[in-house]
Amino acid sequence: MPRISGVDIPLDKPVRISLRYVYGIGPVNAMGILKEANIDPQKWAKELTEDEVARISNIIDRSFVVEGSLRRQVQQNIARLKDVQCYRGSRHRRSLPTRGQRTRSNARTRKGPRKTVAGKKGVKELHG
Repeated sequence: MPRISGVDIPLDKPVRISLRYVYGIGPVNAMGILKEANIDPQKWAKELTEDEVARISNIIDRSFVVEGSLRRQVQQNIARLKDVQCYRGSRHRRSLPTRGQRTRSNARTRKGPRKTVAGKKGVKELHG
């Protein structure tokens, strides 16, 4: 199983799809990497030679921030927003959407499962 940037990429998929398993590489970046390395994007990952894997790894190491360092960079950016106490940082702190989405009816992905709060029971007034 080829190992690129510390990730075992799946063998049973085309290389252009397998490269996306590396955090920080999407469809466009994967195609650009393969074009630069002169590798056919339709080629299966199990058909890659050691030389081709090495070329892909060199291009990724040279041109992209991926995996652990990218995750660390994202977390540092969020921590900075929290430290300067900006609006986006406060939204991160409270686990709410940060990009202006409504929260009254949606935002379940960010807020998590519903926490039901018992409502007031209607008090029946006795009219005598």
